[in-house]
Amino acid sequence: MSASKPSLLIVDDEKNTREALRRVLEDHFETYASADVAGAKKLLASEKMDAVLTDLRLGHESGFDVLEDCLRRSPRPPCVVMTAYGSVENAVEAMRRGAYDYVTKPLDLERVQMLLRRAVRTVKVEEENVKLRQELDRSFGLERILGDSPVMESVLAKVRQVADSRAGILLEGESGTGKELVARAIHGLSSRRQGPFVAVHCAALSPQLLESELFGHEKGAFTGAVERRLGRLEQANGGTLFLDEIGEIDAMTQVKLLRVLGERTIERVGGNKPIEVDIRLVVATHRNLEAMVREGKFREDLYFRIRVVQIALPALRERREDIPILAEHFRQQYAKENGKGDLEFSPEAMEALRVYRWPGNVRELRTAVEHGVVLARGRIIQPGDLPASVQGRKGPEPAGSDLSGVCRLDLLERRAISAALEKTRGNITEAAKLLGISRRTLHRKLAGDSSAKT
Repeated sequence: MSASKPSLLIVDDEKNTREALRRVLEDHFETYASADVAGAKKLLASEKMDAVLTDLRLGHESGFDVLEDCLRRSPRPPCVVMTAYGSVENAVEAMRRGAYDYVTKPLDLERVQMLLRRAVRTVKVEEENVKLRQELDRSFGLERILGDSPVMESVLAKVRQVADSRAGILLEGESGTGKELVARAIHGLSSRRQGPFVAVHCAALSPQLLESELFGHEKGAFTGAVERRLGRLEQANGGTLFLDEIGEIDAMTQVKLLRVLGERTIERVGGNKPIEVDIRLVVATHRNLEAMVREGKFREDLYFRIRVVQIALPALRERREDIPILAEHFRQQYAKENGKGDLEFSPEAMEALRVYRWPGNVRELRTAVEHGVVLARGRIIQPGDLPASVQGRKGPEPAGSDLSGVCRLDLLERRAISAALEKTRGNITEAAKLLGISRRTLHRKLAGDSSAKT
């Protein structure tokens, strides 16, 4: 078959019609022909057809059988049906079942050729769009949102559907469920992906600081404002602004944010000149904003503005089938970082991860796996290498002390490290801060390097 021309199957029980169609269409298509349903199905099974042209009346057989065979195939070739002038209702029924279009006999050969070429182009564009979407998924964030559970498939489908709209999106879910990751994916899949993605964590800032952070300020606006500063709203112009924990913002900031969404302008703190901004707003919270509205703690008009589309992210305990996938991903990441590329989970360790309730969700799973990777002494991560909370106990009993209560220094050090890791739920950076040493030093100590210096 020629690689330069699309392939076409012609199905008609009249030999003269088949041959005439072949002669007219062979300049643009690599043509195949069949006089009956059985021959058509055989060709569809053996050759990849880019289009099918079939009569609906094939002697004692029906072209609907050819159409149904096309619809079952992947990729699905577009099917154009032919029918007598007085039987247009049959052609309409064929289109209802999935035919691309129909032509009536006697045939207008130019129209037949035009329809077939258009059908091939349409399918090609659809295939390219599917490939493009897959490439966008890989390039702009969805590949980082791991999991194939039904609940996550539903979330990702909704993300793809709304990503390129201008609608305000409210991401709801417990802490650690990956709301910022989803927000970045929404931005990356949108037409704004060439613009900036700016994230603001509202709970980490006081009301005064948050106002300046969002709107910026003019020089001299307040004590310490020694120069003009652009706020996050201006920085996000042409892109996406992500407000995490929006339920924590105060009433005055709520009013100002509502005005921004309505007028698409801002004023810097200490300024009086309106500045136009074009932003797409995505917000997140672990709180029940609807209940806060009822309690008078959150403005109803702002709530309706920001939650045009709601996406609820499931807790990790609600998608346990994803735990092994996520754990393996984090194991590979941290094993590579720590030079332990051949590490594996023991079945018992994986089961411990699977049955734990994960109040800290994916974020807690990530630190637990890093804890296990760092503490593993052989090639296998055992349950004892995981944080005590994941093992279902408060912590390891101290060993190495004698009856007088004296303990070796190295065991005291290990006990201090274990306590710090438990207190920070396996977060290496925070544990190092508690111990007063660097993250790198802590890694060396966990790896058993007795020469490491603090």
